[in-house]
Amino acid sequence: MLDLLGTVFEKVRSEYVQPVEDTDLIEAAINGMLASLDPHSSYLNAKSFREMQVQTRGEFGGLGIEVTMENGLVKVVSPIDDTPAFRAGLQTNDLISHLNGEQIMGLTLSEAVDKMRGPVDSELTLTVVRQGREPFEVKLRRAVIKINPVRGRAEGGVVYLRVTSFSEQTSSALRTAYGRIKDQLGGNVEGVILDLRNNPGGLLDQAVEVSDAFLDAGEIVSTRGRRNEDITRHNARKGDIAEGKPIIVLINGGSASASEIVAGAIQDHRRGIVLGTKSFGKGSVQTLIPLGRQSGALRLTTARYFTPSGRSIQAEGIQPDIVVEATRGDASAGRPQRNEASLRGHLENPDNRSGRPPQAPPSAAPAAPAPATPPAREPEEASAPGQPAPDYQLARALDLIKGLSLYGTKVPN
Repeated sequence: MLDLLGTVFEKVRSEYVQPVEDTDLIEAAINGMLASLDPHSSYLNAKSFREMQVQTRGEFGGLGIEVTMENGLVKVVSPIDDTPAFRAGLQTNDLISHLNGEQIMGLTLSEAVDKMRGPVDSELTLTVVRQGREPFEVKLRRAVIKINPVRGRAEGGVVYLRVTSFSEQTSSALRTAYGRIKDQLGGNVEGVILDLRNNPGGLLDQAVEVSDAFLDAGEIVSTRGRRNEDITRHNARKGDIAEGKPIIVLINGGSASASEIVAGAIQDHRRGIVLGTKSFGKGSVQTLIPLGRQSGALRLTTARYFTPSGRSIQAEGIQPDIVVEATRGDASAGRPQRNEASLRGHLENPDNRSGRPPQAPPSAAPAAPAPATPPAREPEEASAPGQPAPDYQLARALDLIKGLSLYGTKVPN
């Protein structure tokens, strides 16, 4: 078969209607090979590999949006807080059809991303297609995107922590934010809300560290590869920064990968209550395999991960303990949500546990009692024109924390 590949390569190089660079042909062949495996395996050329290394350090240049491709257009997965895209009002599920008037159709995702990046302070006009509206243009000024992966504040006596990505700084930033807010409250913490909504994931080790911050013992996640011996288990160390106080984890359809590891670990150990809507369902692990300084790297799917009870969430997602739909004014409310199971060529779930409730591992502590609550509906009130829609999921989480605190309920360590 390698001879066949070589023959096709030579025929294209010598007889195609116009000259083609050898490097372009080889890169296209590699991309085609990896794209046939699953949606998350890909080839990174030297430039893309350098950019990914910068991004995982938490700083990169561009507009500040997580994107994917859908039907030949760039689709917004999530705008990153405090970036040009976020301030311009781009929303989850927006489609970008043109860049500076040039159509995106026909470009690969990598090519489209390259065009969206550029010198700091240079301008780029996006043509945006949004459900229920005519296409419109948004002019953005590129900036150096410095991601603060954790934002926190006090909500009454509750520590609210929003984790936007899992970069190299996430765990330390979370502990710092928690300590700062705890000091503001004079140590009188009623509970913690960990907001993982629209968090697309990131580094596995950071998901383990964030989970470990709230767990005192037990398995956090295991990864299982092609061979039986390719099993790695990550366990929690003693020490819970929340000291057993109630935890609510907020998730939605934009919570993927590392976010699902954290939500699954806290849910399986009955350490907290997961609230919101079902997560994305990306239960696979990608390994970056460098190919040399000038050759880039492979981003190859090498394992599946499993929650402490042995669940694979691949193409299934994390089902919240309490379902609370998004507020009507939320960008994702009422829209069909794209998830792992909808991606062409996605890996199948190895144990097909769809619909089974999670089983706590034997070492897990008993659960804090959660109110018997039917799936919540969005409130009927609409926000005033020009005002942000109320965050109903957050409001429900705050009510739940305060209820648990009022009755002296906490999750034992």
